[in-house]
Amino acid sequence: MSATPLRLAVINSSVREGRFGPTVARWFVEQATQRPDLEVDLIDLNEHALPHELSHAPSETVSAELARVSPRLAAAEAFVVVTPEYNHSYPASLKNLIDWHRTEWQAKPLGFVSYGGLAGGLRSVEHLRPVFAELHAVTVRDCVSFHNVWGQFDEAGALVEPTAAGTASKTLLDQLVWWGVSLREAREKRPYTA
Repeated sequence: MSATPLRLAVINSSVREGRFGPTVARWFVEQATQRPDLEVDLIDLNEHALPHELSHAPSETVSAELARVSPRLAAAEAFVVVTPEYNHSYPASLKNLIDWHRTEWQAKPLGFVSYGGLAGGLRSVEHLRPVFAELHAVTVRDCVSFHNVWGQFDEAGALVEPTAAGTASKTLLDQLVWWGVSLREAREKRPYTA
């Protein structure tokens, strides 16, 4: 096992007014930062206004915005996407971030923390798996899911009952570290080309 911490980017994907994503993302970042084998970078899509019109020759304004987020994705060796479920799928803000990038995702592991109502955001996760497969990312099997999320956190943003979610986050992070270190070693031996 490598002694160098794995660089994990946690992506808070919701930009909706009144969003609950920051609460979930902060909780997950707290779980991840307790581990000495991870170095965590929280990327909040509400802070990155990427246009919906994709371009191979972006304007100076768009290039400046990409310069704020693209290097962070490129530097990451693993990702966790924190996603709600909107209309049985994931937010447009996340699809926009995904589509503006390609090589940043390749040959890296990716996990999910989902939240929502009765389904806990799991339909958004299932829609995201083939999207990331197309980009040559490796999605890990286990995820963290918060069903009826609004009643699970107190006013300070702490989980009312943290045991099950804590266990799920440990499983997810253990899988990400295994894949992340394995893929890091593989990329060092043989650069990945798609």
